[in-house]
Amino acid sequence: MIFKRRDSKPILRALAEALWPRGGWARAFHYVKHRVRRLPDTPERIARGICAGVFTTFTPFYGMHFIVAATVATAMRGNILAALMATFFGNPLTYVPIGIASLKTGHWLLGTQMEDDAHRSFGGKFYDAASDLWDNLIAVAQGNPTDWAGLERFFHEIFFPYLVGGIIPGVICGGIAYYMAVPLLRAYQKRRKGAIKAKFEALKSKAAQKAAAKAASKSEARPDRD
Repeated sequence: MIFKRRDSKPILRALAEALWPRGGWARAFHYVKHRVRRLPDTPERIARGICAGVFTTFTPFYGMHFIVAATVATAMRGNILAALMATFFGNPLTYVPIGIASLKTGHWLLGTQMEDDAHRSFGGKFYDAASDLWDNLIAVAQGNPTDWAGLERFFHEIFFPYLVGGIIPGVICGGIAYYMAVPLLRAYQKRRKGAIKAKFEALKSKAAQKAAAKAASKSEARPDRD
């Protein structure tokens, strides 16, 4: 195949780059920022997409953030590509503080108590829930007995508080991202249009100079009729 790598990337290397991209997260951030700024859309629509993407990172739908971001962006009439790229806000460096903030807010709103070790086993509980779901689905397919107690406990202790609690910080961070993005995008697009216009005028002037020089050369080469 044309786009297939000649040497397949080792699994450990792929996992390592998922946690820490080549060049670091700063370089990855600047790449995403550059791509978002160059999207062919209005600043408001792009900013609404960014807002949707940032808000999505505060939801507990891990593995489905692209789908959720696209859905929210569509409802907000925002740019879907901007929403997908803005989910970069949620990464291995930010997922833990995002999860803790969402869980604490959710338990506070629901009037329940967050477990003291929830932050230490946060990722593990999501992994265990996914594993339990998979095991139960296999058991259903094979006609074996199922046990949903673990998933029920996960739903009440983690998922639902996370879902409820992520709304407030998600809206706040998404709103901040929107109001920061609009003027920056406007300034960038205005500057870019100015640069493109200046480049066009320079090419136009250069072409006119070439045409004038060519006309002068032909005039000098033409024999004198007198």
